[in-house]
Formats: sequence, C-alpha cells, structure tokens
Amino acid sequence: MTTLFSHRGVVLESGDAGLEVSGDLGTSVAAALAEAGEQWFERGEAASLTLDFSGVERASSAAISVLLQWLRICRRRGIVVNEVRLSAPLRRLTSLAELDALFDPPAA
Repeated sequence: MTTLFSHRGVVLESGDAGLEVSGDLGTSVAAALAEAGEQWFERGEAASLTLDFSGVERASSAAISVLLQWLRICRRRGIVVNEVRLSAPLRRLTSLAELDALFDPPAA
C-alpha cells in the first residue's frame, strides 16, 4: 500500500485493488482527502478498482460526499468500480438515507 494522504488520523492508501480510506473522516479533512483521490485518478493508474471505506470509524455525510465524488470521476473516466466497501456505521447511514442501492453490486 502507498499512502496518498494522511491528516488528523484520516489515511488514504492506494494498492493493487484500489483506494482505501480509514479514520474518523469529518468535514475538516474531506476536501483535502477528495483532492488527494482526484490526483490519483488523474494519474490514470487503474482501469478498475475497489473503493474501500470499511476503515471509516463513524457515519459521516462527509465520507459519503467524498465517495460520491470519486464515483462520478470513475464514471467520467470509464473506470469500472468492482466493489464499494463501507464500514458498519457508513452502511447504516446509506441505508437510512436510502442510498445503499448506489453502493451495492448489481443483482445477478
């Protein structure tokens, strides 16, 4: 794993599978984290990937905003998102907001 961003306990790493976010992601670091991810996308290092937010410690609209922004970038660039992994708190938030269908894999 390569660390792309680390600030206030929030870490963004890239690896063979894609991008992994961990920590207590709140509004104070969301913009900088999103930008670090966008820079990685600009380098064109992946044709397909996993976006792993399973290490995000609490439910946060900031985390969902970053994830949605990265999904838009993937769509624009034609990058296939194989999987979106969410932590239990983020899974509850997306379910409550009725956004879970955006992050679940399509039914076979």
